[in-house]
Amino acid sequence: MNPPVSKREQRGWYFYDWANSAFSTTVVTLFFGPYLTTLAKAASGEDGAVALLGLRLPAEAVWPYLVSLSVLTQVAALPLLGAIADYGRRKKEMLGVLAYAGAAATVLKFLLDGDRYLLGCLLFLVANFCFGASVVIYNSFLPEIASSSERDAVSSNGWGLGYLGGGLLLGLNLLLYSKTASLGISEAFAVRLSLASAGLWWALFTLIPLATLRNRGPGRRPPPGVGYLEAGLRQLFSTFRQVRAYRQALWFLLAYLLYNDGIQTAITLAAQFGQEELGLSMGVLTGSILLAQGVAFCGALGFKLVAARTGAKRALMLTLLIWSLTLVYLYAWVRDEADFYVLAAIVGAVMGASQALSRSLFSFLIPRGQEAEYYSLYEISDKGTSWLGPLFFGLALQFTGRYRLAVLSLVVFFAVGLALLSRVDVRAGAREAGNQPPPRC
Repeated sequence: MNPPVSKREQRGWYFYDWANSAFSTTVVTLFFGPYLTTLAKAASGEDGAVALLGLRLPAEAVWPYLVSLSVLTQVAALPLLGAIADYGRRKKEMLGVLAYAGAAATVLKFLLDGDRYLLGCLLFLVANFCFGASVVIYNSFLPEIASSSERDAVSSNGWGLGYLGGGLLLGLNLLLYSKTASLGISEAFAVRLSLASAGLWWALFTLIPLATLRNRGPGRRPPPGVGYLEAGLRQLFSTFRQVRAYRQALWFLLAYLLYNDGIQTAITLAAQFGQEELGLSMGVLTGSILLAQGVAFCGALGFKLVAARTGAKRALMLTLLIWSLTLVYLYAWVRDEADFYVLAAIVGAVMGASQALSRSLFSFLIPRGQEAEYYSLYEISDKGTSWLGPLFFGLALQFTGRYRLAVLSLVVFFAVGLALLSRVDVRAGAREAGNQPPPRC
């Protein structure tokens, strides 16, 4: 029999958002992209290009292409990992192993200096894979610890706390960066220390969910002579055969793949845009992202109230419309430091809300007992693991040489994603999956 759910367990679950958001903010969103670009430039030839996987790439394009490559390594592995997690009752243990492996790879980024961009690429591939895989397991706990009436609120609370945690560490790193001269350290050393701090933060606060979450599920064992890997493969193939029965979940996944790819690309590459296009200092970039983190906490909780009145789908569609208009604003009007701060505030208002509502809405459309499998498909485009958007951005940047056109090209992801989301019937999807529909659809 599965243990009952307590508020203590829900609060413990929130803290994995607090723990892993340090990786999203300090590493993916702010420091690592510009710093890796600097390392790549140091290793580049007279043509400004570096060798990567047998190709000559502009140093500025290494980061967006690396983000795309990191996701391609997850496409096949995450669904299998989700199937294995659903098959047994060791999800909490899997969460711990993945979190600490990712945290270790993040701490090792302290070793990056000079022209070690290849080592940086390798460490990011490991850390981002473990990050994405751990979030698959983490998200799969949501339907187990929250009823249908609580789910939007629980998901939003987790995202909100995550943005506070990520923002707090980012603020400390901003303070460190601003004091480099008085401390007698270089800016590069401060960046390396900030990258390592994200791994330490991730490792430390992961102890809280590991202490409070409880394993639930069918507790199935593989047939005699069959290992968990083979059993997971069989379950995964079975899921792919059955997934056509959940049409609304498929429509949602397709919409999410597109619009969240746009969201993650905009978040991930914002710092590079600010540095390369606007010539902003690292202090300004850190301050603007810290502003976005603080506003995101309020946005997640504010849109939780909107969702309670209108339904999660309508509230989510509103956030996507705001995202689209924000990209147009960035293309046409963002020219200096003040404009970039305004942009950060607008992005923060919808950043947490769009992601929190997507996570809770999807939970109604998937069958019980297979949460980790379906969230592994969801995670392919979640929290910094987008791939189509960075690839699209990288190609646009490579062939036009203009950051603004590359940013504007992302509007198509929001427009098509919004159109597909409008087709999702949440009530019908919940019934298809055998779940109770949310109070408002």
